[in-house]
Amino acid sequence: MLGVAFTLLCGTWLEGQQSALADKVIRLHVIANSDSSEDQALKLKVRDRILEESKHLISSGSTVEEAAQQISADLPAMAEMGSQVVQEQGYSYPVSASLEDNVWFPTKNYTDFSLPAGKYTALRIVIGEGKGQNWWCVVFPPLCLGSVSETVQETAYADGLNEQDVGLMTGESEGYIIKFKAIELWDQWTHS
Repeated sequence: MLGVAFTLLCGTWLEGQQSALADKVIRLHVIANSDSSEDQALKLKVRDRILEESKHLISSGSTVEEAAQQISADLPAMAEMGSQVVQEQGYSYPVSASLEDNVWFPTKNYTDFSLPAGKYTALRIVIGEGKGQNWWCVVFPPLCLGSVSETVQETAYADGLNEQDVGLMTGESEGYIIKFKAIELWDQWTHS
């Protein structure tokens, strides 16, 4: 019984850490029409255009609420950007853009940081039927927008993440890989 109590306590603590981080970020989720190599290449071209235009979308030093408002206001423009890329490449798939809460993501390791599995707010760009493999990163703070001059830490701190959040993401907090796997397993167990 002590083991079950310990597991529940650890699971609740880990879920709290992920939830606190999720409340401060907005993920970018680009979903391809299908898994064909052509549709996957098209997805990356749409992603590139969205990332390029997103650099100018969110003001530096914005709160997550302000970023969500800015993104929401520009959803039609983002869908149009995606549609333009699709048409330029010779396809006629529709493209939609939405800002959705509680989108589940698995643990994801990037070059300079990682994010634990869990539910996040996400800017979702869906191409065509949206049945293909997807691509995701973080649009706020702009951790995947290709800023060469700033580190993940500089970008994250400038946009409201604290030392504990950055430590969790960059591995400065020891054992983060184990924590992330534990968060993912806990989330699967409690939500299945």
